[in-house]
Amino acid sequence: MAVPKLRAPIVLAHGLFGFNHVRLGGYTLACYFPGIPELLTTAGNRVLVPAVSPTKGVADRAAQLKAFIDQHAPGESVHVFAHSMGGLDARYMISRLGMADRVLTLTTLGTPHRGSSFADWGVSRFERVIKPLLDLFDFPCQAFYDLTTQKCQEFNDQVPDAPNVRYFSVAGRHPSGNWKSRFRLLHEFVRHTEGPNDGIVSVSSAKYGESCDEWEGDHMSLVNWPDPTGPAPDRGPDYARLVGRLADEGF
Repeated sequence: MAVPKLRAPIVLAHGLFGFNHVRLGGYTLACYFPGIPELLTTAGNRVLVPAVSPTKGVADRAAQLKAFIDQHAPGESVHVFAHSMGGLDARYMISRLGMADRVLTLTTLGTPHRGSSFADWGVSRFERVIKPLLDLFDFPCQAFYDLTTQKCQEFNDQVPDAPNVRYFSVAGRHPSGNWKSRFRLLHEFVRHTEGPNDGIVSVSSAKYGESCDEWEGDHMSLVNWPDPTGPAPDRGPDYARLVGRLADEGF
């Protein structure tokens, strides 16, 4: 499927522990969305890839995302594709930081809109031991709390959708029976507590907005990361369909 050209820029927002590019000298060693910006720009789209704090809370990351858009697309409307925690950042930015009149659409990919039982488990097990060490080195850790089911429930109560923004979502579904997967153990944990999932976020938590597409694959395959344990799907056609839907809607 060919990638259409949208009239407004596309922003690709990363999740927890994310980045835009890792460079050494003049070489790019890694990209958070490998191959996706190139795919979209080849069709003539303008693509912006911000970098926000890897582990600060949603409010701080959302402010950084807004500042990036203000700097690189001042006064322009944009479409946001956001992975994982980046979807919460974008929702907060739209609802609480005055961006409802500039974000045309938000498509979240593997975003824990209702929190993650894995985050609940991690905070309850390791907070007492790890948080003092992180505080000692002034390392931000609010992100881990903001991904818990309780915090996301509070978030959803306090961050209403903007009526003029179109919201869509993608949920990952871990391949059944793939015992070599990088997320196998986490997938089993989340499956017992929440049901089908991508190894981090359940399908039920990732569903949001007008419609939700389900892609087979784990959490990082949603942004086209290769899987060292075996073949991973090529997400190019999937992103082409996401952009195609927006083009069909008149964007």
